[in-house]
Amino acid sequence: MSTTLTDWTEDEILEILNEVKDPEIPVISVVDLGIVREISIRPEGVDVLMTPTFAGCPAIDVMKKGVIQALANHGISPATVTVDYKIPWSSNMVSPRGKQLLKDFGLSPPPAFDGMLTLEVLQNALCPKCGSNNTWMMNAFGPTACRAVHHCRNCQETFEQFKPL
Repeated sequence: MSTTLTDWTEDEILEILNEVKDPEIPVISVVDLGIVREISIRPEGVDVLMTPTFAGCPAIDVMKKGVIQALANHGISPATVTVDYKIPWSSNMVSPRGKQLLKDFGLSPPPAFDGMLTLEVLQNALCPKCGSNNTWMMNAFGPTACRAVHHCRNCQETFEQFKPL
């Protein structure tokens, strides 16, 4: 029995997209990162709408290709990926599982915040090594645009935080 594109559900597509990892943080998927905004399943193809974490994210093209390849690997073709810069991404969109994956990877996950992003939210990070919040930001600019460098006063470890945005 052959299947058509419309036999696929959005949940099944999302499960496939969990295979596509952020090349800069290879433990987290585009789904858990919260950048997959919408999936449209039509008889003519599958369309995926993504929003990058940062406007200048160098990994977005790699992730786009990864989405198309992952879908093709499961027989879903054609697929298109549109990157929308008009819809702002927020670190609040990182899934709870994604936050745990970041922590397990050694990155302090971004804290949830309501309303305005304050300096206090930006400067405070939980140490992924010992869990302390007795930390300070050493540098707002880490190895990628989405990370900052912090230091823990308790365990004396320097670590990176996935920036709240």
